[in-house]
Amino acid sequence: MGSNAKKQRGNVRVAMVGSGFAAKFHAENLRRVHGINVELAGIFSRRKEAAQKFAGESGVEKVYDSLDELLKDPQVDLVDVVVSTHAHEEMVLKVLQAGKHVAVEKPFTGCFERGKNDKGWERCLTEALASADRMLAAEKESGKHIYYAENLVYAPGIQKAKRLLEAADTPVLRFVAEESHSGTHSRYNMEWKTSGGGSLLNKGCHPASGAIYLKQEEGKRRLGRPIRPRWVTASVANLTHSEAFKSNDVGMIRTGWVDCEDWGTMIIGFEDGSVAQITAADTVLGGIQNMLSIFAKRVVLHVNINPNTAVLSYAADGDAFESEYLREKAETKAGWQFTNPDEDWMNGYPDELQDFCEAVAEDRPPLAGSRLGRDVTAVSYAAYLSAFTGKRADVPSD
Repeated sequence: MGSNAKKQRGNVRVAMVGSGFAAKFHAENLRRVHGINVELAGIFSRRKEAAQKFAGESGVEKVYDSLDELLKDPQVDLVDVVVSTHAHEEMVLKVLQAGKHVAVEKPFTGCFERGKNDKGWERCLTEALASADRMLAAEKESGKHIYYAENLVYAPGIQKAKRLLEAADTPVLRFVAEESHSGTHSRYNMEWKTSGGGSLLNKGCHPASGAIYLKQEEGKRRLGRPIRPRWVTASVANLTHSEAFKSNDVGMIRTGWVDCEDWGTMIIGFEDGSVAQITAADTVLGGIQNMLSIFAKRVVLHVNINPNTAVLSYAADGDAFESEYLREKAETKAGWQFTNPDEDWMNGYPDELQDFCEAVAEDRPPLAGSRLGRDVTAVSYAAYLSAFTGKRADVPSD
């Protein structure tokens, strides 16, 4: 055997549940995992035709006829759940009960019945946390791991910021972060019963995860324990339903929101007195805006995941770049473009899948695990409670 073969640390066989947008970039980045023999062994989707199409495009030989068939496959080590949020808990529990590790997309879980009054929003927070806690309890009982697919934790810019904060040995006082673009590609994200929330949850979970993760790591370094979020205040709106938006028919922002907000902002207060200002929207032109600024006692850091100036391109006619990908969610290819040379890498997907596969091979928890998923769920639904009651809300501890 050659030297490369000697470096292999094990064999990991992954099966996927779901065949949509997230499934495609997970499959692409599983191919980039190195040092481990990784195989995308099969796929199951409730839409069999979609599963067969995805399997053909991704070089996957096996399409399971049912979830039970997938779960009974003794060769599968990790089940990658890439389905709509309302199905996360059900899928995660079934996978863990079958004795397999499970990766679950963000948001982690949620409440899928909107509140109608203050008591209703308190119920929504309670239900979302109960769902998360059932997932954590099943994880503990099974002896397997939940891998929380929050790519922002793995983004090279976030990991570099973590190392810089460690080098400076300085506390973070404030985060300012945003993830926004011109509208979700998924119709289920526009309806509460399938998404569990709108922009504040589905976009805001990313920058919120980045801030919560960095405070967790700071706490471990400085105090020997994570620094946790303690309160939140928030506001939400449907800007595409506003008089301002309707006053002009020209524009490229997506519409069609049923009962979910398309803009939201929240301030998270941590137990050490630091804060995070998080904004999320589906009403912003110009491609994805994904940025996190860190104001610490000794240093200031700006992480520009997207847009960034790694490659700038210009075309007077957008057809010039018709055959080449430039960046996600850009409305046009004309004019100056923040052309991302490796968008998956900048977003953290290769390192996310690398960590997940290494964690399976080494039977260890991942960098982004169930505890982070639970904390982000708690913050997000406390934010909804705040937004709809007009009061600051406590983030429940576990």
